[in-house]
Amino acid sequence: MPRPQHDPVLLDRVVALLQPALDHEGSVLVDATLGLGGHSEAVLARCGLARVIGIDRDPQALDLARERLAPYGGRFTAVHAVYDELPDVMADLGLAAVDGVLFDLGVSSMQLDVPERGFAYAVDAPLDMRMDGSTGPTAADVLNTYSAGELTRVLRDFGEEKFARKIAGAVVRRRETTPFTTSAALVELLYDEIPAPARRTGGHPAKRTFQALRMEVNDELAVLRRAIPAAIDAIAVGGRVVVESYHSLEDRIVKQAFVAVTRSELPPDLPFVPEGSEPALRLVTRGAEKADATETAANPRAASVRLRAVERLRSATRPTRPGRGAA
Repeated sequence: MPRPQHDPVLLDRVVALLQPALDHEGSVLVDATLGLGGHSEAVLARCGLARVIGIDRDPQALDLARERLAPYGGRFTAVHAVYDELPDVMADLGLAAVDGVLFDLGVSSMQLDVPERGFAYAVDAPLDMRMDGSTGPTAADVLNTYSAGELTRVLRDFGEEKFARKIAGAVVRRRETTPFTTSAALVELLYDEIPAPARRTGGHPAKRTFQALRMEVNDELAVLRRAIPAAIDAIAVGGRVVVESYHSLEDRIVKQAFVAVTRSELPPDLPFVPEGSEPALRLVTRGAEKADATETAANPRAASVRLRAVERLRSATRPTRPGRGAA
């Protein structure tokens, strides 16, 4: 099979955000969503003192990334895990802290480009959508077993689908005679249920439903809610957490977690801030950064990206970089 193509979004900006945290001997980045290893490759090439631990739940992605990053030898370690298992991965590798954690959320181009994975609605394929195809329920299982109410919740909350209730009802009626197995049957149903005026705006009419099913099958938001605090806890003083989100619900989780750890608990009218009372982390980005028009034109996936980063300033329990004190 030819190597899938993937252009990492905001690659230069992501590496620039990580570089200050990785400029010392023995620095470690955890690429928590390794995929095909594009971000990791750039970090290994441009941050010569760093090593990278790449985590992915997709065994196929891990194999391809290992091949791609083999020239870096022992500076790269691949781990089969879900990114909320970061504390366990670090413990297994004997790491008390790391200097950076990167998340590039959502589905990878590789997963979209391999028809049998079932992520894409453009070709007829089994309704799988599992990022780790060896475990858990498939998208077909969701469609064939969830109640109309549960399906409505999934489509509304994860796909922001205006016709969630209508689609859910049609799914339940259809599966009584013909259970769902492949994507073509679902796409056909969506064309039937979504009114023509709505089909003509907002992209392919199946886009929102397929996104919602993927997020449900892989429990993406619950995993993210656990993973972001774990990443924040994992970084040493001077370390950074960098997150690329592509969905408003993902970005909201990240924003809330970052605000919580960078907000001062002191009354705003204090004449001075007592030493040691400052927040332990600071926001590195001002709000959410977006891709510019040039990148969006070249890589449509970049259109919805929201990039945020935080840096640890101090910690009573985290080690300080060699030769450096807390900011």
